[in-house]
Amino acid sequence: MTPALDPERGLLYLGTGNPAPQNYGHSRPGDNLYTSGVAALEVATGALRWFFQQVPHDLWGYDAASQTVLFDAVIDGRTVPAVGQAGKTGWFYVNDRTTGELLFKSEPFVPQVNLFAPPTPEGVTVAPGAAGGASWSPVSYDPDTGVVYVAAIHGPSRYSVVTLPAEGGRLPVRYTLLEEFAGGEEVAFGTLTALDTRDRGRIRWQVKTEQILVGGVLATAGGLVFIGEGNGYLNAYDAETGERLWRFQTGAGVNAPPISYAVEGRQYVAVASGGSRLFGFRPGGALIAFALPE
Repeated sequence: MTPALDPERGLLYLGTGNPAPQNYGHSRPGDNLYTSGVAALEVATGALRWFFQQVPHDLWGYDAASQTVLFDAVIDGRTVPAVGQAGKTGWFYVNDRTTGELLFKSEPFVPQVNLFAPPTPEGVTVAPGAAGGASWSPVSYDPDTGVVYVAAIHGPSRYSVVTLPAEGGRLPVRYTLLEEFAGGEEVAFGTLTALDTRDRGRIRWQVKTEQILVGGVLATAGGLVFIGEGNGYLNAYDAETGERLWRFQTGAGVNAPPISYAVEGRQYVAVASGGSRLFGFRPGGALIAFALPE
């Protein structure tokens, strides 16, 4: 995903992918450093300034997929330049932008069940699953309130170790079988969560949606939070309370982050309504813009 730039420090902050083979770790012992975490790179040289690994020796596909966001965190009365990243694990991680020190993790914004349980021959169901938590959807941060808004997925995965018997002089082959959304689509849902970064990631409010949330969030200075759903709706929520104030049916899955812009003093909100074949949301090809009342 696109990195975040800190011009003052000359650093880029980006999430890293998971190790391979993704769900089977015996062939890659150790922490598998520089995977499934956040890295700070020097803009001038490309050199690594620091790295924070969220999940050492990742067996579950918990790559740091959601974009990083920069803000000032308040820690014990101190203001600390921070970088945040919404993890597939279900926590919003906040690190010191200069040193990489973990300042805090938020309250979980999705259910966590058997988190970090290793795959077994009998199979183990883990939540969040390989899709997250927070997957590719970027978060939105309100600098006036210190609240970050996270779109997320609850879809447990089942991990089973499978052994292919020795055959033709070849040794047995072991691998991990991944079943995403274990238990069927009916167990999956989405969450839109307001996390207070000035109170160590406490949940201010949370909205549960029938479908998983894949797209992204837009928070505006006018106190609104816009987010789309796979069922085609673009929604506006009250940033303070989480009450839904408005919605519009676009005709296809809204699986992209909304944006806001102004022309001649009038504010607009636009979003791509294109769906997602990966998650089974109705495809489309429209860019839809809305004008706020004059």
